[in-house]
Amino acid sequence: MTETRFSKDHEWVRLDGDVATVGITDHAQSALGDVVFVELPEAGRHVDAGEACAVVESVKAASDVYAPLAGTVTEANGALADDPGMVNAQAESGAWFFRMTLDDRAAFDALLTADDYQAFLKTL
Repeated sequence: MTETRFSKDHEWVRLDGDVATVGITDHAQSALGDVVFVELPEAGRHVDAGEACAVVESVKAASDVYAPLAGTVTEANGALADDPGMVNAQAESGAWFFRMTLDDRAAFDALLTADDYQAFLKTL
């Protein structure tokens, strides 16, 4: 079963078995504007929760993408390097940034549900 959770840093995490796929939310891509460059973490890199591990640049600004959970990067989405604009068109689907194995599966449950994330956005 696939389940999606969200961070207050505007990343989404989709868990499928032991593999977590991470990207930025539609809200984040909208705030950034037209994405022109993406820098992704390398496979094999261990990241801590809250650690900056990727960069997304738009015509407006550059922004770090934080690891919402601790774990080891297993794959980066190379298609984003070739077509960073995918982030604007498919933020919460095909434009994922990286996949990782989690150090602690239980940490996933502590992230925001979709309803919690929508409520959080209303406070901004």
